[in-house]
Order: sequence, then C-alpha cells, then structure tokens
Amino acid sequence: MNRPIRLADVATAAGVSQGTASNAFNRPELVRAEIRERVLKEAARLGYSGPDPRGRLLRAGKVNAIGVVVMGRLTYFFNDPFNREFMEGLSEVCDEAGAGVSLISAADQKAAAWSIETAVVDGFIVQCIEDGDRLIELAKRRKLPFVAVDLDAGPDASSIRLEDRKGAREAAEHLIGLGHRNIAILTLELRDDGHTGPVTPERRQSAHYGVTRDRLLGYEDAFRAAGIDIDKVPIFESFNDRSAEEQAARLLDAAPQTTAVLALSDVLGLATIKEATGRGLSVPHDLSVVGFDDVPEAARAVPPLTTMAQPVIEKGRLAARMILERRAPQQIVLPVKLVIRGSTAPPRGRR
Repeated sequence: MNRPIRLADVATAAGVSQGTASNAFNRPELVRAEIRERVLKEAARLGYSGPDPRGRLLRAGKVNAIGVVVMGRLTYFFNDPFNREFMEGLSEVCDEAGAGVSLISAADQKAAAWSIETAVVDGFIVQCIEDGDRLIELAKRRKLPFVAVDLDAGPDASSIRLEDRKGAREAAEHLIGLGHRNIAILTLELRDDGHTGPVTPERRQSAHYGVTRDRLLGYEDAFRAAGIDIDKVPIFESFNDRSAEEQAARLLDAAPQTTAVLALSDVLGLATIKEATGRGLSVPHDLSVVGFDDVPEAARAVPPLTTMAQPVIEKGRLAARMILERRAPQQIVLPVKLVIRGSTAPPRGRR
C-alpha cells in the first residue's frame, strides 16, 4: 500500500521549503501568487488535499470542542426531555465561546473507549455512567479537563451532583403529609443488568447507580420517620427510555390499594399518570403522583406533575464552563426544590 502524500512531498515537488508550502495553504497572504499557484498545482497532481486541521488545532493547545459521553444510545439521548434541557444549557455556553460538541454514546463501551482515546476535544463531560470505570479512566488519561455529571468520580476530578437524597425525602414527606400511607415506588434502573419489574429488598439495598440509590435512601428516610417499612412498599424497576408505562401498569396491578406513587424521574411520573388515567383513575383523587427533575413536560401534563425541580439547564452551563475555562477540580452539589402542582392531593377519605 502506498503511503499517504504528505506536505513535505508537495514542497519537494514544487521546489519550495515545507514552511512555504504550509503557508500556501494556511497563510496565503505571505506567499507570492506564482509560488502559491505552483504549490497548489503540485498538490493537486499528487492528490494532496491540504494539511490535517487536527494537527494545527492540537499544536495550538485548544480545539474549542467538548466531548460529552452519555450512558444510552444517541437516539434515546435526543428524545429524553432531561437530556434536552441539559444540552440546552451546555450548548448556550458553547455558542458563546464558539465551541462545538462531540457526543459519544457509551452503549457500546468498546466503541466509546476508541472515541474517548481519539476525540479531538478540549475536555470530557461524562454523564451518569456508574459502570463506566474504564471510560472514566480513559478520559482522565487524556490529561484533559474532565467533569462527571450525576456521579462521583473522586476528589481529583470535577463533578456536579444533586441533593438527591434530601430531595427524595422531601418528595415522600409531601405525600405522607397529605395523609398517604399506601405509597408505591417506580424506580429507575438499580444495576446495569436489564432487570425490570418487582424489586426485592436485597436488590434495592444493592443498587449500584448512585442517583437511584440516593433517591431510594431519601424515600426510606421519610418512611422510617413515619413508621412505614420500606421493605413492604411495592417497588417496580423501569427504564427512562422504554417500558415505563408497562412497569407502571404492573405496579398498579400488583398493588391496587396504592394511593400514591413516587417516581424517580418525571418520565416515569408522566408514564404513571398516563397509565392511571387510561384505566379510568382520577389523578390526583384516586392516585397521587410525584416525579423528579421538573422537565418542561411536567408542567404541561394533565394534571401538571408535582415534582422535585433540579436546575438542569444550569447543570449543563456549569459543566461546559468547567471544561472551557479549564477550572481546577471542584465538587459541586446543586439544590433541588419541591414544586407542588395538580398531581397530588390527600387520599380519598382524608379530604
């Protein structure tokens, strides 16, 4: 196989120095017209299309691009309302800086590892990948700025997390304060093993994903204070991007006495409302529902979803600034706030 044509080959063929040949492509105002014409003519004859811009960018020490490593497939990423909000904040900062974004899916970890090792970016934002230790290490090994979002990557890396446990406790306390005792939970994934459906106490206690674990612990804190045994609370596991309505249906079938559902995300909460109303149940009169995140769809739902609001757009802005400004490692914990809307009310008999 013939080796690729290089700039040095063009310079030799045109009878000029490599620096002059480079200027003919990159700084033409410094080269006499006849010399530039000769260089470009020889380049065309040899099949040389011009210098690789990656080399110039890397030599400059800044390429004005951020690599974003996401847990799911890119089709899900673009369809998920939380991720759209996150990318709105991130893109806002990138637009101001004239920077681009390179999205990397971790659904195929081998392909993701190759992308992380080769991506021409100024730094990486790694989002929600608890099982991606190798990917995190690869990102760190690049010696580029690195931000972990919704996960703990250790004291030597920047991270942005939420008051997940505190927020979940407040969500459960809201329902308990309304008089609910027959409360069920629709949870996000606990481990990366494809499981959906009923969750045993053992599985709950072995939750690997940090966000899921902390929110379940927050619910448990509120239940314990109210004398409710979480081991007896119906808990069903689902995915944000699929099976949410199916698992909401299974939960309501398995626990018909349920008067309220704590959903670990708004996507799960909205799926619960849809399933309940499809059964002829009134939300909130027959079933109260509380979500988590406060995505735009939550306020537009019928009824509007009570939820724990997190600053999703600001989270995206912060992550982008930490990369582009090359900030020293810092760990940020953002607050959450209970937003009460029309999907919660006292259970029948307590009004």
